[in-house]
Amino acid sequence: MVFDYVIVGAGSAGCVLANRLSADPDRTVLLLEAGGSDRNLNVRIPAAFYKNFRTERDWNYNTQPEPALDGRSLYLPRGKALGGSHSINAMIYIRGDRADYDGWRDDHGCGGWGWDDALPYFKRAEHNERGPSEFHAIGGPLNVADLKVVNPNTRRFVEACEQAGVGTVDDFNTGSPLGAGVLQATQRNGERFSVVDGYLTPAKSRSNLTVIPKALALRVLFDENRAVGVEFFDGRVVKRASAAGEVILSAGAIGSPHLLMVSGVGPADHLRERGVDPVVDLPGVGANLQDHAVVPLIHEVKTDDTIDDAENPVEVVKWMTRRSGRLTSSVAEGLAFVDRDADGAADLQFHFGPAYFAKHGFEPREGNHVTIGPTLLRPEARGTVRLRTGDPTIHPDIVTNTLDNAADLAALRDGLELAREVLSQDAFAEVIGARIEPPVGTDDLDQWMRDSVELLYHLSGTVAMGSSDEAPLDPELRVKGLDGLRVIDASVMPTVTRGNTNAPTIMIAERGADLISGLA
Repeated sequence: MVFDYVIVGAGSAGCVLANRLSADPDRTVLLLEAGGSDRNLNVRIPAAFYKNFRTERDWNYNTQPEPALDGRSLYLPRGKALGGSHSINAMIYIRGDRADYDGWRDDHGCGGWGWDDALPYFKRAEHNERGPSEFHAIGGPLNVADLKVVNPNTRRFVEACEQAGVGTVDDFNTGSPLGAGVLQATQRNGERFSVVDGYLTPAKSRSNLTVIPKALALRVLFDENRAVGVEFFDGRVVKRASAAGEVILSAGAIGSPHLLMVSGVGPADHLRERGVDPVVDLPGVGANLQDHAVVPLIHEVKTDDTIDDAENPVEVVKWMTRRSGRLTSSVAEGLAFVDRDADGAADLQFHFGPAYFAKHGFEPREGNHVTIGPTLLRPEARGTVRLRTGDPTIHPDIVTNTLDNAADLAALRDGLELAREVLSQDAFAEVIGARIEPPVGTDDLDQWMRDSVELLYHLSGTVAMGSSDEAPLDPELRVKGLDGLRVIDASVMPTVTRGNTNAPTIMIAERGADLISGLA
């Protein structure tokens, strides 16, 4: 099999690339995806997103014992299906802060990646149901909508943030998201709308695009210093796909560095230790791992209108017949962005859900609740992805180093304090009940945070672009020291964006497609 472009990973970036590159009928494109179909009710029903965790649609990664968390391992869900993590995420559409992209440009030497450069690609991707504006567009592949139903407790959260001095904002996606409000989601008519719906399905009928699901990429193939194809296992036999133009890795912040390293691209000494012959020595591959740490503040509430019981027969019928009701919720419905250090950009984010949500939804609790998740947006912690063995079918060793420094602990502590202040406002006075987390009487809050902290599914940075020698990619997303090989996904971020990372990943792929085509 010979193609112009071979793309590994049909997630948020890979589906965009498959669509944009195959739009030219003179190009042939192969898209490989290790997972299978995204056609499942738990994918389509927004409030059921966490029910995809630890299923066949999840890579089910877990970290090694975390040094700063008393050896506790963290669970890291990653989508393993057409659509990748966009088929199992909470659908929150957030671009981040202008400072994120200007920082990529100014601090990391990534020309062409500033906010003003990124905004046209955000708009090109988008069909925003609110209509066109300076910051938004209609007609793009990705449907972005207001939530079909907003819980009364989410309205209370926004009002309470205003009363607590956090302020409010109508649109989080103008480059300055400070304040509280109700989020927009990648949904349409009360149902998930993923990159499969917007990008891949419209392109699959093209004769020049080949999509192979359940195809596990094993290694990138090289002819001296040029990538010439990919070896993959289709469930029966090992096959090879040749790339006359480029190989593009879009396997995510774990999958892309893992595939590079088993192929001989990464820290040379480490590769030799794992029995892999180095092709090029790039110590930055698998370094710089970042994510947003979150801890839960959970209270009971004296109402029966939360989404704790959204799966009751009445709500199921509403969704199945009219795509309405509480199951249209993304669970997190309200957000707030807080500038804790007064530098003009957010460093804390609150995720508000009108439900009990902790430990990834694996431990539900009877009753009615609200949850605020204070989230660390600018973590100092940096982790690694390293080979466990040279066998590409074995998960890599992952260490995030979450909460390994005083600054991250202090920021989350401040976030919890402010979240408690929000729930103490008049907006919640008539409904707020007992506190569940942190337990009343907790003496050592830092230890409770170490015991309770999780990561928010925003893994990034492990094959970062930049002008320094430490960055494995140049600003055009090409792997340094090699020809014909790019990485295009969340792993290319030098620093994680201030917010949820799905929209930025789609933007990266939109611009990446133009870079490949010589249009950017």
